[in-house]
Amino acid sequence: MKRQQIAKLSIGGLTIVYVIGFIVSLVIVLALIPPLRKLAIRVDFVDRPTHRKIHKEPVPHLASIAIFLGFMVPYIVLTGHWDKEMAGIVAGSLLILGIGMIDDWYKTKGKDFAALPKTLVQVGAAVIVYYSGISFEGITVPFAGHMVVFPEWLQFILTILWIFGVTTVINFMDGLDGLSGGVAAISALTLFIVAIAKGQSHSAIMAVLLVGVTLGYLRYNKPPAKIYMGDAGATFIGFMLGIIALDGAFKQVTVISILVPVLALGVPIFDNIYVVIKRYRDGKPVYKADRSQLHYRLLSWGLSPKQAVVFIYLLSACLSLSSIILMLIS
Repeated sequence: MKRQQIAKLSIGGLTIVYVIGFIVSLVIVLALIPPLRKLAIRVDFVDRPTHRKIHKEPVPHLASIAIFLGFMVPYIVLTGHWDKEMAGIVAGSLLILGIGMIDDWYKTKGKDFAALPKTLVQVGAAVIVYYSGISFEGITVPFAGHMVVFPEWLQFILTILWIFGVTTVINFMDGLDGLSGGVAAISALTLFIVAIAKGQSHSAIMAVLLVGVTLGYLRYNKPPAKIYMGDAGATFIGFMLGIIALDGAFKQVTVISILVPVLALGVPIFDNIYVVIKRYRDGKPVYKADRSQLHYRLLSWGLSPKQAVVFIYLLSACLSLSSIILMLIS
């Protein structure tokens, strides 16, 4: 089944394959997290409280495995067409998951994993995706209708920067129970709507699967969280969001509509731009975790953790709505 043929059957205008994909991804995550939680407790793969973290008791990890399988199993089955792009996505995702699991393991031992090898692996995963055929090719000139194709070196740089950037900012957002998963679900739903509007079935199926796995994860991650996805899960979700935007929202993008995917991921992008600038001005390593993210600032202003999460949800929803409106008028 080719990508353009992924979704032919429909009920009331809603494609059956999207409904199936959403349900299957949701059910896989809901089914896998309880046994993975027990396994994490048994092998002591837990996130322990620190001065920077909100939780007071150790919380099991390993939700990342459920998230990965909840996405990949229905993605491979429903797409039904193994090609270079799919191979690149799967290979890159395995690298992201693997290095994230190593990073999480270090954290369970109270240690910090070196930033350089993690960065190199994440960049390498983005390079694999680029050479699989997914890239930021260029922009369409408004009114003229023709596309300006970027030179290959610029396509390469923009693609790597985008995928690595989104992978990182979603991970940085993972600081409160229910926060990163909820923001990712809102962003994925927005990219799904954009893909549907543009008739991009491959991007749509990836986006709806991501909605399914993030909502399934939130069932167990809502305050007080019963399990965490750790760096492995957060970076995988960010990695996929970056790919979905490249494969969909950035296709034949105009100068104006280039903001659509940026706004869809607006909260983590704009917040982390602020964080990086602040750390740089303060003379701190930009990769070193601290309490400068938006959710920590909201807590310092007197909001409770739940209030901070709801506020960021609303902000993310507003930016996502703006991106949809911009898509419709551009």
